[in-house]
Amino acid sequence: MILAGDVGATKILLEVGEERSGRWQPVLGRRYLIDDFPNVAAVFTAFLAEWAATKPARAKITAGALGVAGPVQGNRVKMTHRSWLVDGDALARRFAIPRVVIVNDLAAAASGIDLLGPRDYLSIHPGKAIAGEPRVLLGVGTGLGIAYLITRDGPSFPRSGNEGPSRVLPGEGGHVGFSPASAEQARAWEKLRAMQGRVEAEEVASGRGIANLYGALTGREAETAWIVNQAIEHHDRQCVATLALFSECLGNIACDHALAVMARGGILLAGGVIAKIAPSLDKARFRTSFRAKGLMSSIVTRVPVRAITNERLGLLGAARIARQYL
Repeated sequence: MILAGDVGATKILLEVGEERSGRWQPVLGRRYLIDDFPNVAAVFTAFLAEWAATKPARAKITAGALGVAGPVQGNRVKMTHRSWLVDGDALARRFAIPRVVIVNDLAAAASGIDLLGPRDYLSIHPGKAIAGEPRVLLGVGTGLGIAYLITRDGPSFPRSGNEGPSRVLPGEGGHVGFSPASAEQARAWEKLRAMQGRVEAEEVASGRGIANLYGALTGREAETAWIVNQAIEHHDRQCVATLALFSECLGNIACDHALAVMARGGILLAGGVIAKIAPSLDKARFRTSFRAKGLMSSIVTRVPVRAITNERLGLLGAARIARQYL
């Protein structure tokens, strides 16, 4: 059996199961809120106690993998937006699991893409993906994660030596400086800069970014979940305007990263925030902002952007990674 997990700044998804005929089959799955636990070991204790009480006869976890929001060093991550240190070797020893692998959450998400179906996608920007060309994956959750998916035997990156066919390059692109590209983006940037100094991309294109933009537009503070609910369920004018500006900022940032690697293979938007609000994104504002790239506009107009509406993407990818260690 495989233990797979997706550890974000707000929630943790854990499942035990196995992959059969290319599909992940969970036996037990649970969702936990980070605020309810002091550390990841406490989450494991609760989950594995339930697993021990309900597992099939003779079932045993032989490998695990966790996608964690933060940069990986060795086999552990110091989370970016939490004080938690997630150490795979320590978890393996404490819970008697032969191997627990820690990867960046975007690396896990990228590994799960092949396990998705057509119903897991929503088109945001039309275009035609070119097979084998680079792609960009943006993880829009509490923060903003960014990874590049490079196909080494594609047209732009011929295969050489004994390298595999593709590679995921996760980074911390959400922490690059945000460059406003419209008057409204510039006004929001100025207000955020006055409050906190340097304005990073994830300060406007994440769950935290939604709350920041609402504050910049209204001068008031509010929780992201409330803003989204008011926009989607109650059509509150200021909350709808916030999601529209968020869509514009996201389009600007997404295309900046598309240009960084000439992502003719397309852009994928993922993460818990996107899974919830994808149908409510202001697609017109996103597309206008995405295409507004000067001399490169004619090129990026042909790059497709799709939102992944399956919130379990990172967990599916972690399961696939763990399978390699069986």
